[in-house]
Amino acid sequence: MLTTTPVELYLGAAGYCTHPEFLTLRGGRLKPVPFPAGFACIIHPVHGPILLDTGYSSRFFTETAHLPNALYRHITPVVYREEDSAVHFLAGLGLKASDIRYIILSHFHGDHIAGVRDFPEAQFIYLPRAYDAVRSLGSIAAVKAGYLSGLLPEDFAARSLPVTRQPERWTRAGEEFPFDEVYDIFADGSLLGVDVSGHAEGMMGLLLRTEEHDYFLCADAVWSSRAFREQRRPHALAGIIMSDRQEYHRNFDKLVQLHQQFPHIRIVPSHCRDVLDAWGTGGQDL
Repeated sequence: MLTTTPVELYLGAAGYCTHPEFLTLRGGRLKPVPFPAGFACIIHPVHGPILLDTGYSSRFFTETAHLPNALYRHITPVVYREEDSAVHFLAGLGLKASDIRYIILSHFHGDHIAGVRDFPEAQFIYLPRAYDAVRSLGSIAAVKAGYLSGLLPEDFAARSLPVTRQPERWTRAGEEFPFDEVYDIFADGSLLGVDVSGHAEGMMGLLLRTEEHDYFLCADAVWSSRAFREQRRPHALAGIIMSDRQEYHRNFDKLVQLHQQFPHIRIVPSHCRDVLDAWGTGGQDL
């Protein structure tokens, strides 16, 4: 086991967008396919229910009703129903929005933060450079970066708990974790934040374990599990939306290495339908 404190994990998705498959998987189909807006509910033995991202919410459509933000919606068509929301998902677990003490934000793209206003008592955990990269962008640049500032609550800064502890190398049983920057978020070995930048600046994945399995929630380091299993990078056109193409490729290679070095770890990309179908809770008809 790569972490020391087990948690409970429930995977869900709040809506989905569609893209031609070939953009996200070299050699894929021209046909648009659905990419669920995944999120996770983590039950920590001390800190209680925690969310990793939120998926979409109806607020996404409010924020993209007019130009220039409307470009976001037209480039990535979104399908969402109120019953797909993270709040509705949590209700199925017997939880209320007010039960969520922390929301860990992998990065600040709209499909990951659109539901944060539904949790007015939560505090936000993220890598500082993820927010620094988008917070001052002009309207056009923000849309290109996939960031819609209106999705965040007005008191976002006051409720923020950016990760400030120093990163470390992580080893278990003499084996070194392939990624360079690992953050022990609660200093208890339960949730390890991992810098997987490239798709977005300061993007953070999460390494954890349940009583049964190790998981690496790798955010958008890849769009599907086929990518790292078959070593198929996205099409070069996908680089248009990346913060750093070279960094993306470096972290893609590290994800492939992780899969080969630790094959028992269940790697969970945020938008992988196959993973959600196999390990998700509930789910939706895509």
